[in-house]
Amino acid sequence: MSHPALMQLRALSFTTDTASLDENLLDWLMLEDSMTKRFEQHCKRVSVDLLFEGFVSPQEIAAEREWLPQEETYWLREIVLCGDGEPWLVGRTVVPQSTLNGPELALQNMGTTPLGRYLFTSSTLTRDFIHPGRSGELWGRRSRLRLSGKPLLLTELFLPASPLY
Repeated sequence: MSHPALMQLRALSFTTDTASLDENLLDWLMLEDSMTKRFEQHCKRVSVDLLFEGFVSPQEIAAEREWLPQEETYWLREIVLCGDGEPWLVGRTVVPQSTLNGPELALQNMGTTPLGRYLFTSSTLTRDFIHPGRSGELWGRRSRLRLSGKPLLLTELFLPASPLY
């Protein structure tokens, strides 16, 4: 299954210059904590519509490869995160195969569980960076996170109904 917003997510133009962004926007885009937890403050129920989950070749993650180690395969998960059934965010997570060992194997079995519920319960989670981005009128961000020092890349696009706006 695909979603039209995935094309906008792939078209995000990223920046490291946040000086011109307003305070409310920065508060959302530069959030270090779980976006799932933030969304839960604005609705009764957060849910996940799973668009794709599986191994892909390096060619299928060409835009993300510079931020991850070179590998033969990557785990890709694409989702729509909804608040009370309304689509609020499209997310794309790319995980190098070498990250998927030990407790991190759970990343392959997330199903309809929000990624934040897994990531932010780990005491080994660190974040290397957050790059805010824009695609048309929509905002997004890209983050490289590490679990036990092993990287994964998360790209998020905030949809029009999102409380960010």
